[in-house]
Amino acid sequence: MGDAAVDLAVLGAGPAGLAAAWWAARRGLRVLVLERAAAVGGMTASFEVAGVRVDLGSHRLHPATPPPLLAALRAELGADLQLRPRNGRLRVYGRWVGFPLRAGELLRALPPRALARIAGDALAAPLRPRSEASFGAALSARLGPELYGELYAPYARKLWGLDANRIDAEQARRRVTADSPWAIAARLLRRDRTGRGRAFWYPRRGFGQIADALASAATAAGATIRTNAEVSTVDLDGPEPLVRLADGTTVACGHIASTIALPALARLAGAPNDILDAAGGLAFRAMVLVYLVHEGRRWTPYDAHYLPGPETPVTRISEPANYRDSPDDPPDRTVLCAEIPCTAGDPLWTMDDTALAGLVREGIARTGLPPVRLAAVRTRRLPHVYPVYELGFRDRFDLLDAWANTLDRVTTFGRLGLFAHDNTHHALAMAAEAVAALRTGGQRDPATWAAARARFATHVVED
Repeated sequence: MGDAAVDLAVLGAGPAGLAAAWWAARRGLRVLVLERAAAVGGMTASFEVAGVRVDLGSHRLHPATPPPLLAALRAELGADLQLRPRNGRLRVYGRWVGFPLRAGELLRALPPRALARIAGDALAAPLRPRSEASFGAALSARLGPELYGELYAPYARKLWGLDANRIDAEQARRRVTADSPWAIAARLLRRDRTGRGRAFWYPRRGFGQIADALASAATAAGATIRTNAEVSTVDLDGPEPLVRLADGTTVACGHIASTIALPALARLAGAPNDILDAAGGLAFRAMVLVYLVHEGRRWTPYDAHYLPGPETPVTRISEPANYRDSPDDPPDRTVLCAEIPCTAGDPLWTMDDTALAGLVREGIARTGLPPVRLAAVRTRRLPHVYPVYELGFRDRFDLLDAWANTLDRVTTFGRLGLFAHDNTHHALAMAAEAVAALRTGGQRDPATWAAARARFATHVVED
C-alpha cells in the first residue's frame, strides 16, 4: 500500500482527464488527478495578457459535440457558454475570402484562371487514379493538382514540418472530409440547416473556462486534483498499479486513466526496449504562440485569419475577444494570438520575443492585414501540439498501442494518449467511454473498450 490509495489515478488535467475524473467520481470512485503543470486545462487553458483572457491558440467547442456532453457542459457553465457565429477569413490566391467558405464569395474572389483549372481538375477526377501512398498523393488525386497545390501542400509543410509526400495518407482521412472538388462544391452550395460549421460554442471567460468548470465539477463530486505533481515512474508489476511522484509520494490505485503522451507513458512504465524504440520514433510538432497587445479598439471584426501560404511561418492569427461577447474585455486594447508551428529546439522555438513579434508583423504586412499598434508582446511555447504522421508512423504506433492495450489496469485516451488529431468534443467523448469501460475491481472491460476504440477511429477533425 502506498502513501495514498485511490480507485482511479488520472494522469493529466486537460479536458479528457478532468471529464473522466468527474464522471468516475460521480460513480462513487475515489479519484486523484495528477497534473504536472501549475494549473489545469493542458492545451485548452486560458490566462490573461494585458487584462484580456486568451487561450493557448485558437479553440472552439464544435456544434457536433454529442448532445449529452453539451448538456453537461451547459449545466456547469450556464449562460457563460455562448453560441457564436463563425467569422474567419482564409488567405488564398493572394486574396482574403470568408471562412467557412461560401460559394458566391469564392467564385467572385478567385482568379478566373484558377477557377478554370479547378473546374478542369474536377472534370478529370474520374480519370485520376486514386492513391493512398501519402497525404500529398491522396489529396492531389482526390481534389486535383490545383486545390492541392494552392492550399494543402504549403499548409502541410508549415503545420507538420514535412513535405506532403512524406506524410501518411491517414492524415488526409482525419483532416480532409471532402473527396473531390464536386464534394467541396456541393458542401458550399448546400444550405446548412443544422448551423454546424458556421457557429461554435465558446465561454465568456475564454476556452479554459471549460476545463475550470470540469475541475470544479470533479472536485464537487469528490475527486482530488493535485497540480505541480510530476510523475516519476508508473509501476505495473505488482497486484495494483503504483504511481510514484517526483516529491517521493506513492499512490496505489485500482486503475490508471492516462491522458499524457503515449510515448511518455511507455517511458514512465519502463516498457520493453522494442516498445521504447517505437515510442522514440513518434514525433510531435511544437508551437510558439506569440501574443501581440494592440492598442485601440478591436484589430479587425474577424475571429481568426488562416494563412496556409509560404509567405509567413504563421498559420493562424486569432483575436480572442472576437470569440465571445464579454463586458470584461477592455475597450481600449485587444490581443492577437499568432500560431507558429515548429520543432522544439529549432530556430523558431529559440527565437526571442522581440524577433518573434517582428516575424509576425512582417507576415501581417505581406498578407495585407491591418498594422498592429504594438504595446507589448508575450509568448508561450508548447512542445507537444500536433502528432506527426510521417510515413511509417503506423507500424510504430501500432506496436506501442498494442502494448498499452495489454495493460488491463491502464487506459490511455485523449489527443496525446492516442496520438490523435482530435477536437475537444472528441476528447470528452473518449473520457466518457473510458469511464464506462471500467469494471468494479479496477480492470478494464476489453469488449467495451474495443468497441469504443472502433468509434474513435472514425473521428474527423472539425476545423
